[in-house]
Amino acid sequence: MGSEAIVPLVNGDNHNNGGSQSQNLVLDIYPLNSYYFGSKEAAPSKEETLFDRIQRMKSNYDAYGLRTCVEAVIVVELFKHPHLLLLQVRNCIFRLPGGRLRPGESDVDGLKRKLLSKLSIDEHGSGANWEVGECLGMCWRSDFEALLCPYLPPNVKNPKECTKLFLVKLPASQKFIVPRNLKLLAVPLCEIHENHKTYGPVISGVPQLLSKFSFNMVEF
Repeated sequence: MGSEAIVPLVNGDNHNNGGSQSQNLVLDIYPLNSYYFGSKEAAPSKEETLFDRIQRMKSNYDAYGLRTCVEAVIVVELFKHPHLLLLQVRNCIFRLPGGRLRPGESDVDGLKRKLLSKLSIDEHGSGANWEVGECLGMCWRSDFEALLCPYLPPNVKNPKECTKLFLVKLPASQKFIVPRNLKLLAVPLCEIHENHKTYGPVISGVPQLLSKFSFNMVEF
């Protein structure tokens, strides 16, 4: 019964239009040891329960509408393998660098502001060069208590949150200055892939979003 709902759209044996026309996307990634890593004053942290967080989200939604977050996908090379840079909070929570946009703020401006705050010496970004590239994907939260989903269900007319993932390309060298109460980790993509239990649905889906790229591991 379930198979009857599957509608074949294209017969792969009879159609071959996309292969020769597909664009070869190459992403240059540089060795982890070409970057400098330091620490700075601890960032303010919100000590709140899940109930408090939901109430805060509801209050912000009533005031500003849809909550929009932007997060950075940053890849480096280590042991000849692509690694994703993640922030670790309290030794158990993993996050992509980024955060919530301010009202009226653009995606690119907001992401650069968040990267300056979390990964640079100060808000002026001394020594930082954040090149925000394409949007790799979006996730939606249909309700305040729902998990982020990589598509917006058709029956949801008023989603509560949209999270956009942007590719951020690094130069050959740069300084990363991280608050003392956060850890910056380089995690291999093979460890992250479909590892929902450890990294959650968004981060564990990043390797698939990057699958359209060929990695050019630049050597010095």
